[in-house]
Amino acid sequence: MIDSYPRIAIVTGATRGIGEATARKFIASGYAVIGSGRTAAKLSALEKELGAAFVGVAGDAADESVLDRLFETAEARFGRSADLVVVNAGRGLGGSVKDCDRTDFADVLKVNVVGALALMQKAARQMVAAQKTRFPQHPADIIVIGSVVGRSVSPFSAVYGSTKFAVHSLAEGLRREIGPVGVRVSLVEPGIVISGFQDVAGYSDELVKKFHDNFGPLLYGEDVANAILGIVSLPAHVHLSNVVVRPTRQDYP
Repeated sequence: MIDSYPRIAIVTGATRGIGEATARKFIASGYAVIGSGRTAAKLSALEKELGAAFVGVAGDAADESVLDRLFETAEARFGRSADLVVVNAGRGLGGSVKDCDRTDFADVLKVNVVGALALMQKAARQMVAAQKTRFPQHPADIIVIGSVVGRSVSPFSAVYGSTKFAVHSLAEGLRREIGPVGVRVSLVEPGIVISGFQDVAGYSDELVKKFHDNFGPLLYGEDVANAILGIVSLPAHVHLSNVVVRPTRQDYP
């Protein structure tokens, strides 16, 4: 039944890594989840595995029409608006400032910053209206996935890190705007997480091995998902606004 779900969550990038782990964690906690991803087959498989509480929306998270469908699906499938949005979709880009491919960088900028901003705006406008009558009885959360390379310039992904510096700024700006009306904006900054991210970013096998050797055991998506669940499980009047999650041995960045 619709009323059986305590939270209605939207999670972008839900087909792998942090996004998939977060969707699974939410479902296990009784939440309903609308998850997006580019791989329709993986979303279909998740729907079959996770059951009626999970709905997939295939497409690019930087596409306005895809973002609109996420919010529309929440209303159509579960009968009320999303009160929890995880801004997770993004991609990496290895390499230095001097040598990066600017075409690749433009693609990363579109997904990591422009797409993230669009989702943050849509979530904020909807939640601000809803919280006028629901706060403090009911929480509303926007979780923004940043990175430790958005606070410390990385020697191996400085260009990618620049997009996360931008996302961190947007998250803090939004927190100041809508926190006073009862909407929590939380920035989660993971360290090195083992997922398909490294392949998409073009990191070499040698570099990934170096991560394991220097910092391992490394994080997995579930480790970050646990932190996210902890944040959104707090009472509505309590806000954990910034969380850094690193492998214990990762000293930098």
